[in-house]
Amino acid sequence: EVDYDVCSNYGNWLYSAGIGNDPRDNRKFNMIKQGLDYDGNGDYVRLWVPELQGIKGADIHTPWALGSAALSQAGVTLGETYPLPVVTAPEWSRHIHQRPGGSPHPRGRRGPAQHKDRGIGFYFSRKKDA
Repeated sequence: EVDYDVCSNYGNWLYSAGIGNDPRDNRKFNMIKQGLDYDGNGDYVRLWVPELQGIKGADIHTPWALGSAALSQAGVTLGETYPLPVVTAPEWSRHIHQRPGGSPHPRGRRGPAQHKDRGIGFYFSRKKDA
């Protein structure tokens, strides 16, 4: 059964796009974090995105961050069998399951992020000195 509420769905899509109504300053919807929180093993993504079924565990949420050997083993060719990301937000880096040695880190946490947090406006503004 699919539960569908037009107002709720439209509101959630607008919020995800960064144009929703949220009184908190600098609020962002982090799709990678949400995927890890609510689909930690990637089962939901595997159900609806069969192109990524060969990717094991939570790495399915960030296929562009995998090495070429892992992608090849999973049968994924970025830009051919699965699209390259249009945008990769700096906030996502703290949730990618890769450490410098290439081994996964639990829940994707690698310590403090090495970037300045930027909102969605950064990607669409002409001023890039933020």
